[in-house]
Amino acid sequence: MVNLKWNSDRFTFELPPPTTPLTAIRSAVADYTHLPRDAFKLIHKGAVMKDDNAPISAYNIRQSSTIAVVEIGPPPSAPQQAPAPNPPIKQKPAAPVRSEQAVVSTIQTELANVRAELSPAVDHLLASAPGPQTPKPKEHVRLSELLLQALLRLDAITTDGEWDTARRERKAAVKEVQALLDRLDGGGG
Repeated sequence: MVNLKWNSDRFTFELPPPTTPLTAIRSAVADYTHLPRDAFKLIHKGAVMKDDNAPISAYNIRQSSTIAVVEIGPPPSAPQQAPAPNPPIKQKPAAPVRSEQAVVSTIQTELANVRAELSPAVDHLLASAPGPQTPKPKEHVRLSELLLQALLRLDAITTDGEWDTARRERKAAVKEVQALLDRLDGGGG
């Protein structure tokens, strides 16, 4: 069985053969949640599973694996009205100049926020849980969602090909946030 987490819902389904494309899992999730197939991301061990044509074995999905389903909102729709006959010419804003140090700073800021706000909250929740199976459900779900959002923000940070430091920082940050999420899930819930 494979476990899926979607908001406060938890459900399971039979693990398909390893050569099955990820699109089969996406279809099963879409059927269960009634979400459009392009309105959610699938996350396993902190990584967004992007290639629906890849076999599930490429994502190391095994028995008892947990996959998070994170809604990403509706895709942008086509404009409803035709443009004005003579639209005014708009200047395109200049793209911000990105540097590796700016990207590293963004990663470090995200990780610092997790360390300052979410890590102590997870510690407190796990310490105050009356038993390993019964932490405060609403707080567990809230922290789980916030950690998944942090993982998505880290995943959205792009690094240029030769930015080794930024890639290492992002990888380390994702591992740390994923470990905190694993600890939270291991504590019950």
